[in-house]
Amino acid sequence: MNGHGKTFILMAALTALFMGIGAMIGGGTGALLALVVAAGMNLVGYWNSDKAVLRMTGAREVTAQTAPDFVGMVHRLADGAGMPRPKVYVIDTDQPNAFATGRNPENAAVAATTGLLRRLTAEEVAAVMAHELAHIQNRDTLIMTVTATFAGAIGMLANFAMFFGRDRQGGMLGAIAVMIFAPLAAGLVQMAISRSREYQADKVGAAICGNPMWLASALKKIDAFAKGIDNDAAERNPAVAHMFIINPLHAQRRDALFSTHPATANRIAALEALAAEGKRWGKVGVQARGPWA
Repeated sequence: MNGHGKTFILMAALTALFMGIGAMIGGGTGALLALVVAAGMNLVGYWNSDKAVLRMTGAREVTAQTAPDFVGMVHRLADGAGMPRPKVYVIDTDQPNAFATGRNPENAAVAATTGLLRRLTAEEVAAVMAHELAHIQNRDTLIMTVTATFAGAIGMLANFAMFFGRDRQGGMLGAIAVMIFAPLAAGLVQMAISRSREYQADKVGAAICGNPMWLASALKKIDAFAKGIDNDAAERNPAVAHMFIINPLHAQRRDALFSTHPATANRIAALEALAAEGKRWGKVGVQARGPWA
């Protein structure tokens, strides 16, 4: 099944969940209204969810004039991978992290935090951005971005059930159940779409940047910093957490059972195994001589 087929199934599943919460809040009328809202969200989400995610994370666009080194590096990586150049954004937060968004490679964007650009080496930054370009190339970004906007809306709608669903069938107990399990269901969808895609993006990203160990080193550093540095924008909008290369939510607030990302140690081990396959990695990558050159 191609990426658009999976996205359609995901939208249908989240629409059904949206309608279920609407029924809890307002019965048949609530379900109908939820269907109308969900239909509108599907349409708007397909075309504008990337912009919504960029707003939620506080990302600001940078250009070859305002950030020549960073933008130039991203452009060289994209050119070497034979893909369109994405728009480039920066997020003002000290936690090193990054994500990609967009409905297709022709309408895509990559974003990195100021902490990533400051705390990682040039090679590590290149590897992280190569990972994000891999998500774009693999057409992961549409499904990840739409899920982020839908999951956030479902969480808000489920909270309404606490206040407006108490007089419906099931009473207060049913409203509380919806409030708890609807966001959980959306979170499980996030987990399912994110974990397998991260391994594939790591592998493709290693090929794009030219060295799996650059990405392995970057993941180790980002994971360590994420445990001690909050990403305030992500904390306010946890529905976007699955989009980042490493879970941006503070370690004390995580629940490993519902983590949106594979264990960092497992990802590093997979990259080390790639590096051990041969010495070709120093030759095939588009940035083997250094990303800022």
